[in-house]
This record gives sequence, C-alpha cells and structure tokens, in this order.
Amino acid sequence: MTRYVALLRAVNLGSHKKIAMPALRELLTGLGYADVETYLQSGNAVFTADAPAARVAADVEERLAADVGLRTEVILRTAEQLRAVVDRNPMRVGDPAKFTAWFLLEPPAPDWLEGLDLASFAPEEMRAERLEIYLDLPNGIGRAKLPVALGRRLKVPATMRNWRTVTSLLSLAG
Repeated sequence: MTRYVALLRAVNLGSHKKIAMPALRELLTGLGYADVETYLQSGNAVFTADAPAARVAADVEERLAADVGLRTEVILRTAEQLRAVVDRNPMRVGDPAKFTAWFLLEPPAPDWLEGLDLASFAPEEMRAERLEIYLDLPNGIGRAKLPVALGRRLKVPATMRNWRTVTSLLSLAG
C-alpha cells in the first residue's frame, strides 16, 4: 500500500473546473482508496492505494471526467516523494504563503530556460529540479511576473501550491 498526495491541476479557480471536496473524497473512496482526506478547496487529496502511480492517476482522471464532467490532470506524489520535495528545497522560505512549489507532471525539455534572464525578475527567484520548481515570490503570488514567464515556456502540465499547503499535505500524508 502506498500513501499518495494527489494535486488536481487548475481546479476550483474561478468559476470553472469545480469540484467540492466531499465529492472528491467520495470519488476516491469509490475507487477503493483508503484513508482519504482532502485539504482546502483547491483539489488536494491524500489517500492510500495499492496500485502504481500511473494507474492511480489515470483512474482518478477517468472517474473525474465520467462522474463529475471534470477534465484535468492529476499530479501524484507519494508521501516519500513529497517529503523529498520539502527536504531538498534549495531556497530559504520567508513567508510560506509567498513561497511556492510547482509540481510537474513530467520533466520539461532540457533547454526550457534557455535565454530567460532570471535576474530581471528580482526579487522573485526560482530553482528548478527535475519534477518541481521552487519559487520565492516576496511581493505575492498575484502580482508575480516570473510564474507567467515560466508558464509560457514550460510546455508540460504543472500545478502550483504555496509552501504552507505543501507542508500541510505532508503532515496529512504522515
């Protein structure tokens, strides 16, 4: 059995791609997953399953589309992988509401950052790992310019969570 953290991409932002967390818990339980918990209203769930990550993600995506009419990517990390994301964070976390991690569905192209002058976005900073991008956005997420520039270049599905959410999900995953 594996403890998973599911991050639904672009859910409950604005008026589209809506799902209530009780409905998400019911959906995950209906798939046979155990110890299902959700966190906040942004499509974060923690559960235990006896299947490989690729199968779990596909099953959740299919069930979301069939039962709720919601088409989105499900980005999974095991509890151990999420612990590694926190442990290997290469940056200092000031305000956890303004420090984020982007979780990527797959690695980006090796040259995705070529030609981008990261220093021009100061005081915003980023560090990229294979499947995560750490962002320090000291003036706030809503006014940040760096995530927009990165999003244009990334070309792979990703979802952002602030550090408070990341560490809370890790606590739930236990």
